[in-house]
Amino acid sequence: MTKFSLRKQIRNWILFFIIGITLSGLTSFLLETELTFLERHSGFFPSFMKDWIQRVSSGIRETNASFPFLSYGTDWLAFAHLIIALLFLGPLQNPIQNKWVIDWGVLCCLLVFPVALIAGPIRQIPFFID
Repeated sequence: MTKFSLRKQIRNWILFFIIGITLSGLTSFLLETELTFLERHSGFFPSFMKDWIQRVSSGIRETNASFPFLSYGTDWLAFAHLIIALLFLGPLQNPIQNKWVIDWGVLCCLLVFPVALIAGPIRQIPFFID
């Protein structure tokens, strides 16, 4: 593999993550709309997921109707995703000089697992394993 092709491959992966984290952030703004869509099209999901989607959609809808200010937290979640995506523009231009950003991103990805395994049960998120 040539130096040029390796650099291109690294940039493609970085761009993939920038796009992914940006889309993830943007979807945080529209949770109620997205869940309503999923609920209307729940026939594509297994039954355990249909029930979960309906429960989450109902929870978001009821919370937004009574306490819309709580969704301000997901607005900040979305904002954080967009800012993190901007952070990766440095490595996109020069992956070697900005290696610390890549290392930080890998660490963040790894830390998702312990947070999910700890916070999930506390927040009563079912662990779907069939």
